[in-house]
Amino acid sequence: MKLWGGRFTKEENTLVNEFNASLRFDRRFYSQDIRGSIAHATMLGRQGILTDDECRAVCEGLRRIREELDTGVLQFDEDAEDIHSFVEATLTERIGDAGKKLHTGRSRNDQVALDMRLYIRDELDETRNRVIALLGTIHRLMKAHINTIMPGFTHLQKAQPVTLAHHLGAYMEMFKRDCNRLADIRARMNYCPLGAGALAGTTYNLDRAFTAKLLGFDGPTANSMDSVSDRDYVIEYLDACALIMMHLSRFCEEYIIWNTDEYRFISVDDAYSTGSSIMPQKKNPDIAELIRGKTGRVYGALTSMLTTMKGLPLAYNKDMQEDKELTFDAVDTVKGCLTLFNNMLATTKFRTEIMEKSAAGGFTNATDAADYLVKHGVPFRDAHGIIGQLVLACESKGCALDTLPLSDYKAICPAFEEDIYEAISLAVCVSKRNTTGAPGPSAMEEEIAADEAFLASVGANVRY
Repeated sequence: MKLWGGRFTKEENTLVNEFNASLRFDRRFYSQDIRGSIAHATMLGRQGILTDDECRAVCEGLRRIREELDTGVLQFDEDAEDIHSFVEATLTERIGDAGKKLHTGRSRNDQVALDMRLYIRDELDETRNRVIALLGTIHRLMKAHINTIMPGFTHLQKAQPVTLAHHLGAYMEMFKRDCNRLADIRARMNYCPLGAGALAGTTYNLDRAFTAKLLGFDGPTANSMDSVSDRDYVIEYLDACALIMMHLSRFCEEYIIWNTDEYRFISVDDAYSTGSSIMPQKKNPDIAELIRGKTGRVYGALTSMLTTMKGLPLAYNKDMQEDKELTFDAVDTVKGCLTLFNNMLATTKFRTEIMEKSAAGGFTNATDAADYLVKHGVPFRDAHGIIGQLVLACESKGCALDTLPLSDYKAICPAFEEDIYEAISLAVCVSKRNTTGAPGPSAMEEEIAADEAFLASVGANVRY
């Protein structure tokens, strides 16, 4: 039975009914719908709109329905229009006329707005927990690799020596921002739309503040028209998800590169690799590639939601039903990717000796050689040109800066002395970089301590 059938003289067209119905996907938040209805009924009872007996019957009936849906004892009626009508019809069938009073002072517009807000809040918390778990893994790896030297890159060309801890620290910062961003969104969205009615409130003496408190909100939403037409919190959550996926995708791109035979920086655990149906030697980083690929579908959800909302007049419009399926898919995608990537990262073997050997090539210590000259009174721009000449000399001789004879150094610039070799050793190149945010050991210890404090502040379960 439709909740709105009284005004109509004939049944919907079958195709219209199928096109309009949403139970096949909005059943996902039956728990949130029932939670909101229990709070609404409790408030109605407190305000004397329902009798004590009616309130008790409604709340007990709703809890029983939720329990039976949780356990699978109760199955969804596929003929129901949506989760709201299914729950109300089931309740009324079980407790009689008291069930028909549940919707007093409420519209499906503010009901679905509440359900979606509760759902996003729940999933936002779960997403944030998974980001925090990934941060814990990165943090542990950083602590273990403060002295693991590797090449840093720009334009995918070797640039300067850094450490694996420093490189991982860049992703630590990205995911910390994601963690904070999710917390910001939660604080901004944590207001209750229930009681806004269809768009103009209600004549019943509702206590919206009490309902909001029962549901863990900071208070009721301020404007009834905005309450039912607002989906900013969905868009903000999808935007945060898109950024998380972008950060995961960047990490996966490097993961895939590092796994190649040309780099061999890492060995991906067999549990997170696949093989080839024709080439027996292959061990492919498919999980990293899939995460990189799935980023596009999360971007698509964000773009779709922005496009859906961009032309809607106030207040509620049926277009807004399109917020659910794409959001559900994005939620599943992001949570799955975070968990898989975290597990893959935690089980990865880093080939530290190959990383350090790679850092020794590609003239990653060229900047330090220029800095050496600056400290001996040579202007930096001149020093830059001198080192460029030395790199050309090395390339013609097939050697590195740290194996080029001192006589060749002096032939180009007499300021060079024997101590140039110590100055451009990889260990010294890294250890001298101790400005805030740099890869030097004291700078990294400060960064790791700050990360540790951050993880403690968000309640991370990190074994120090």
